[in-house]
Amino acid sequence: MTTWRKREADEVIPPDEVVQRLSAELPAWTFEDGWIRRKYRTHGWKGTLMVVNAIGHLAEAAWHHPDLVVSYAFVTVKLMNHAARGITEKDFALARKIDEVVLWRPGDEPGSALPGPPDDPRFRYIKPD
Repeated sequence: MTTWRKREADEVIPPDEVVQRLSAELPAWTFEDGWIRRKYRTHGWKGTLMVVNAIGHLAEAAWHHPDLVVSYAFVTVKLMNHAARGITEKDFALARKIDEVVLWRPGDEPGSALPGPPDDPRFRYIKPD
């Protein structure tokens, strides 16, 4: 297992390390044009708005704000630390939290009291990877 040295929250991570870490830690995310990115596909506008609102809450709570591309059936998240002018630990931390919240499925957790939405197309809102 590759280990990377501990960095300060605002220290820019070199691009080659960003790519390696994404592959190991956040494989659904990519590194393009200086940003880490992920596209979440939804089943329509309702799901898109739910994803945007969840990300908005997390960004405000973290005080680290992504750029979003919002369309009818997808949301693309782009993260870069604007002040540091590159990818930092803040970007990795927020990307992990966004994945955790947006992709959470209580019905998949053993012993969960929350069943999750019914297996019915009318109630789907996030498309799995």
